[in-house]
This record gives sequence, C-alpha cells and structure tokens, in this order.
Amino acid sequence: MIIFSVLLLTFCVGFFGKEEIDDLALVMAVGIDKGEDGQFWITAQVARPADARGEASVGGTEGEATWTATGEGKTIFEAIRNIARFSSRRVYWGHNSIIVVSEEVARDGIVDVIDFFTRNNELRMRTWIVVTEKKANEVVAVKTGLEVIPGISLDRLFRYSPLVAEAPRSDVMTLSAAYVGEHTHPYLAMVNLRSRGVDPEHPREFGSIPQVELSGTAIFRDDQMVGKLDPRESSGFLWFVEDVGTAVIPLSCPNEEGTVTIELRENRFKLTPKYKKGQVSFEAAIETSADLVELGCPTELEHSEIMDILKNDAEDYIKESIEMMIEKVQKEFKVDAIKLGRTFQAKYPQYWVELKDDWDEIFLGVDLDITVKVELNNPQLLENPTRKSKD
Repeated sequence: MIIFSVLLLTFCVGFFGKEEIDDLALVMAVGIDKGEDGQFWITAQVARPADARGEASVGGTEGEATWTATGEGKTIFEAIRNIARFSSRRVYWGHNSIIVVSEEVARDGIVDVIDFFTRNNELRMRTWIVVTEKKANEVVAVKTGLEVIPGISLDRLFRYSPLVAEAPRSDVMTLSAAYVGEHTHPYLAMVNLRSRGVDPEHPREFGSIPQVELSGTAIFRDDQMVGKLDPRESSGFLWFVEDVGTAVIPLSCPNEEGTVTIELRENRFKLTPKYKKGQVSFEAAIETSADLVELGCPTELEHSEIMDILKNDAEDYIKESIEMMIEKVQKEFKVDAIKLGRTFQAKYPQYWVELKDDWDEIFLGVDLDITVKVELNNPQLLENPTRKSKD
C-alpha cells in the first residue's frame, strides 16, 4: 500500500510538472514602449522552432521563423498577461536575448523595468538591455542580422561589439547593480535602425533594408535617462567602465587627402585619484599598442615620419574622445556616470565619509588629467603608401 502511494505521488508530480516545448511561446526579444494613454506597450518576438528549422508547418508549407505580438497594460506584468489572452502557448522568458526600451520610457524612468525583470525567475540576469531613439516595437519586429531568429542576431551583436568599442555591454545584472549602488548611476547601450541591408532582388538599391546597429550610450540619473553619448564619445566612456580590448581609430592622412586606420590591440588604463588641500582630482593614463592597418595616403614623407605623425594623431584622438565625453557627463548631464566617486572611495575611504553627501556637487568641479601613450606598429611588409604623391 505504501509503495503504491509513493509511485502514485511520483507520477502525479511528474505529470503536473511536465511542460512540453510545443506548449511554450519562446520569447527571443521584447520591446517596451509607452502608449498615448501612458500605458505600457509590450512587443514580444516569439520563435517558431519548426519554421526556424525550415520544417513544414501546418498545411505542409513553411511559415515565418518568428511571431511578433503586442499587449498593453497599466503595468508591464499586465501588458504581458494581455498577450496571453490570444497566445496559443504559454509565454516563456527563459530564452529571451534582449530587452529594448524606447527613449520615451527611459526618460520617464525605468524603475518598473528594473523591478519586473529582476523579479522574473525565468529571465536570465545576463539578458542584454538597450535603449532606442525609435519605437521599441520597430526594433523588435525588424528582421536583422544573419540569423533566422532576429533576437539571436541582437544577442550576437553584443558578442562582437568589443571589435568597434562604441557602446557598452549592458545587461540586466549591471543595470540592477548600478541602480541600487551608492553614488553610481546606470548606463545602457543604444541601438538604432539604419538602412544597411541590401535586397538581393534589387541590388542597386544600396542599403534598402533596415538593420539594427549599436549607436552610443544612454546615461541615467538614478532611473531616468538624462542624455546620450554618440559613438565617439562612447569610445571615450568605455575606458572608464569596461576593459577595452580592441578599437578602431580613423585618422586623416598627414598633410594630404585620404584616410588612415589604426587598430588598438593591447590596452592598459589606470585611473588614479588625488586629494590635496581638500581638492579632488584624477589622473587617467592610457597605454596602448596599436597597428597601422590602412594607409592610403599620397605622400612623399618617409615611412618613419608618417609613423611619428600618426602616433601623435592617435594619442590626440583618444584624448579628445575622452574630453568630449567628460564635457557632456560633467557639464551637461551633471552625473558621475564614469564612477569617479567609487574610485576615490576605494583609495581614500576616510575622506570619502566626509565628501560622499556632497559628491554630486564636487564631481562638477573635479579636474581630470589625461595622458595617452600609443606604441604604433606596422605589422605588414608593405611600408610605403599604396597611393603615390601628386608631386
């Protein structure tokens, strides 16, 4: 009798806990907008596994790889539940790759977004979260990248974003940590739609298909977006918040028309706080080993002369990028998005106790001395420019 009861209980638990994948609507990307009435509009991109694999669907024909649907509500939870009213499967968040927030929602405040997605036990904390100037539903619905599922393309967009180093790698975990941290403020990557794709049926219409691309950084004060950095300013921002593995610098040819490309490969960044006579300042030192990867300059200069000029130009470019970023976050946004306060606290905890309550005001007058040292290499056998001088 006892054995029979245990087997019956085990069977019942297995029966009610079982959830077939065919019963789930696998969300791959979600967009959050605000409606005219102030309600949340949620757009969910749902994968259709059979069609993504190229298998025949109902009726023996192949369908779209994704299904996109919207729901509205006074809260994010209510909007998502309203999608369930017409979804034939249970909405499942375990495979969601990215959360796209419209700038309108970000400027109103994203505390509801942080609260909902950090409480959701199905969502991974490493899910990417971004801001867009467009409507989030446009970004979520567009077919972008090489993958069959656009949500997977957006996920892989971040995997290779360090190659260009123009937007931070922002996910739910870093957002949540910055929001609850003392004297820290969140920042999120920005994405935009640009006509980059080429229609194979109309190849002469260059860039006729919109694609999603990284386009800078959204800066927040607490949970409200206060401004944005363009891609170059973001490249200066990343030195302070991430390890910059590689980056590309476009330069002009010395004294001639044309372009030069330099790739930063091995980078070292050190931020040192100073405290003298009650004044806070910082020293930022960058050392990088860079390669000359493109030189199309028509010039009569010797190779060594060109390398010396480009080395100085690269150092100036990096320094200017940081100064442009500092000008915005310190003078315009007035928010310590680059975590200078946390760096100062780590070195001078005894002085931080005295300064922390006034840090927002102190930050506005902090001096930052920047030094950049570039070791420029030419890894190619070709030393002379491929374009000859007109002289």
